[in-house]
Amino acid sequence: MLKNFESVQVLNDLLPFIQDLYGSTIVIKYGGSAMKDISLKSKIIEDILFLYYMGIKVVIVHGGGPIINYWLKQMNIEPRFFNGIRVTDKITMELVEMVLVGKVNKDLVSLFNRSSNIAVGLSGKDANLITASSFFIDQPDNYTGKVEKVNLDIINILLSNGYIPVIASIASDLNGQSYNINADSVAGAIAECLNAQKLILLTDTPGIMLNIDKPASLIKHLNIEKLEDLKNQQIIAGGMIPKVDCCIQALKNNVVSAHIINGNIEHALLLEILTSIGIGSKLVA
Repeated sequence: MLKNFESVQVLNDLLPFIQDLYGSTIVIKYGGSAMKDISLKSKIIEDILFLYYMGIKVVIVHGGGPIINYWLKQMNIEPRFFNGIRVTDKITMELVEMVLVGKVNKDLVSLFNRSSNIAVGLSGKDANLITASSFFIDQPDNYTGKVEKVNLDIINILLSNGYIPVIASIASDLNGQSYNINADSVAGAIAECLNAQKLILLTDTPGIMLNIDKPASLIKHLNIEKLEDLKNQQIIAGGMIPKVDCCIQALKNNVVSAHIINGNIEHALLLEILTSIGIGSKLVA
């Protein structure tokens, strides 16, 4: 009897979160080392499907940094970064597009569609979903991009017909030139344009920490003012900069909350958004 009571209590605890999120839109950026572990990848997809069947509209944006780095090293190309953004020359661009669009995207879509027929794979090029421009304007042999414009037509069609868009962070400019865009930035821009309830970044870290070597220093709740202060103190640095910047931009433009969580923790998504405690950093305006 006690077990039955505890099970009912868990469902009762979930109810307010389900009521709050039902019918809302959530944008999830999926990346980091959690993409390499097949078992963990399957668990994340199960959790996303759980949210979908709860009545939440879900959009997935993915990167694939660890997988890209693996293939770059196979080609004897050393990965390069600037403030957490991948520096992408012509050869790297070709490889990145093949890996993200041709492999990572289709692998994810296949995993979703093993138990359903609801995932549709896209890149920023499809239906001109994302128009890109150069991130490093003064460097001619660089195909690192930024989001110039978002066209939601295809996403709205898919969401209104019960599909989950799965989007690779590759796009082209008005001349058809391909660009590699930071997936956090793409997720933030799409969340902003959709007026999403939540933007969730799955990462390899617990969230925003005062000391990156001490998980116990995790800060669970932050507003934009606190985020800017931590950036000025260089506590937020390196690869966390583009993540925080895209969250700040989204929060300033109608996204209710942003979450940075460790995607390597089993059921991280559900623990963050369906419990009052959460496991990562929740960011609000």
